[in-house]
This record gives sequence, C-alpha cells and structure tokens, in this order.
Amino acid sequence: MPALMEVLEFLDDSGNVMVQRVPSVGQCSIRWGAQLTVRESQAAVFVRDGKALDVFPTGRYVLETQNVPVVGKWITGFGYGPQSPFRAEVYFLNLKLFPNLRWGTREPVVFRDAELQMIRLRSNGIFSLQIADPTVFLNKVVGTQGLYLDNHIHDYLRNTIVTRLTTVLGKHFKTIFDVPTELDNLSLMVRSSLRDDFGGLGLSLHDFLINSVSVPPNVQQLIDARAGMAAVGNMDQFMRFKAAMALETAADNPGGGAAAGVGVGAGVGLGFMLPQMMRDAFTAPHPTPETPATDTALDTIRHLKELVDLGAITQDEFEHKKQELLKEI
Repeated sequence: MPALMEVLEFLDDSGNVMVQRVPSVGQCSIRWGAQLTVRESQAAVFVRDGKALDVFPTGRYVLETQNVPVVGKWITGFGYGPQSPFRAEVYFLNLKLFPNLRWGTREPVVFRDAELQMIRLRSNGIFSLQIADPTVFLNKVVGTQGLYLDNHIHDYLRNTIVTRLTTVLGKHFKTIFDVPTELDNLSLMVRSSLRDDFGGLGLSLHDFLINSVSVPPNVQQLIDARAGMAAVGNMDQFMRFKAAMALETAADNPGGGAAAGVGVGAGVGLGFMLPQMMRDAFTAPHPTPETPATDTALDTIRHLKELVDLGAITQDEFEHKKQELLKEI
C-alpha cells in the first residue's frame, strides 16, 4: 500500500538536482489537506496519469478546494471524497541558476582559413542555464524519471554548442587571426544561435563564454615561425648581421676554437676567410655567357654550406637562402 503523505517538500543539498519526483518511485497517496511547500527558486507540478495538472510557484499551500481549485476539481472529477486521500506524483523543479557548466570540443573541428588553408580548431568555455518553462522541460526532457541532474543533459547541450560554434565560425570569420579581437562578438553570436535550441527544451541560456579558440601544436609552431620571420625582416641583411656577430665573437676570443680542437692559427684563418665567403655568398656575380646562372647559384649554395660548417649561420638560415637560390635555377 502506498505511503500516505501529509507534507510535500524537497530540499537539494547537492545543488545539481534539476528535477526531483515525490515520491521517487511509484505513486503516493496524498491526504486531503496535506501541506505543499515550494521554496524560493522552485516550482512544483502535480501529475496524474502522465498529465500535468497545475504548476505551483513559490509558497505554502494547503491542499483544499479553497486555495487549490484545480486539484480540488480534479479530485471531484475522479470521485474522491473531500476527506479521502488521492494518488498522484509531485515533481519539484529547481529554477535556480546552474552556473559554470563547461563545454569544449572533444575532437578538433575543421576550419577553412584564408591564410593557413584547412586547419583544425579546438575551443572551450562555460555556460549557465535555468529552467524557464517547467511544464515543457518536464514533458520533453525529464519524462517519468524520478531524479534528473544537470549532468544528464550536459553532453547533449555541449554537442549543440559545438555545432553552433562551428557554423558561426564558418559564416563570419575568414581567418583564425581575426578571432582574438572578436572573441566577445563570437560569444554573442553563438549565444544568439543557441537561444531556440535551449528554449525548445524549456531552458534559458543565462551566460555563454568562450575561453579560447586554439590550433594544434604543429600549426602553432608554424605561426610562431611566421611571426619570427616577420620580426627578422630582410633575410639577407639578417644573415649579414649574424656573420658580422660571429666575426666579432671570434675577434674577442681568438683562442676559443682550441676547446673544439681548432688551433689559434685556424681561428686567425677563419677571420680572413669569413669576409670573402660572405661576399661570395651574398653578392653572387651576375651570370655571363661563360658562367651560367646554374653554376652561380650552386657556387653560392656551396659557400653558404661552408658558413654553416663554420657556425657563422644556422641550418635554418641556410635552408631558407638555399630555397631562394634554387628558384633562380
């Protein structure tokens, strides 16, 4: 026999309960004249035979005909006497704000970038929601579940957010380099596109924030290298500067090569060799009929390789200059 309930209320100690049914299993017999307490940020829904009868806002109610006429009419319609218990379920919905819910891309999303071509992006952030329409949320989402927590709907909402974010990025942004300065506008656009998705479930999206939009590590390295090249400016002038610095270091430390098995004489010889090698590498003569362009470029590459072996320039600098020379062949 179901329990006879005289006090109907619900307290949430965890803070993550969205809906709690009383009783949590099956139906209960509610005494006519029982007390229903709905606290602040709560709403209570009476359900009989799968149909919601009425929504009770915050307040204290005595289940009598005078102050709950909808329930009184329903009891009379089903043939219950005024003092007889009746069977129903009461759903308590938590209308408080559920904050700091995290979302993010589990898998990178493909983005066509105007400068970097096809890249994969990751993004993450937080959002907050509230139950805006208790009846819609109860009927569409909760159903007959006795307990419904915020993490039960979290995955679905997170996937919806990622879908809308991908759409907004593709429509309104040409390159990932524009996103940092438009992060607030991007958040507003995604939030606006999510309004109907949340509203259709009886929810309202209170806050939506994008913390970051990032690229994979290998793409980030290319971006950093590109920024470094822009900071360097003219590569030929930079390489001349590096060679001059190497000469200055050799002059300040004429015996420094001894630690590497190079005598003082070799260090002095290097001082005489470097200027000529730098002139040959960076001021290659114009080709003549007797000197084809191919031979001139190859000679320059050989001189550059010697500079790499001597430590005057780096391997990366050599590769960059070599590619430029090979294009002239």
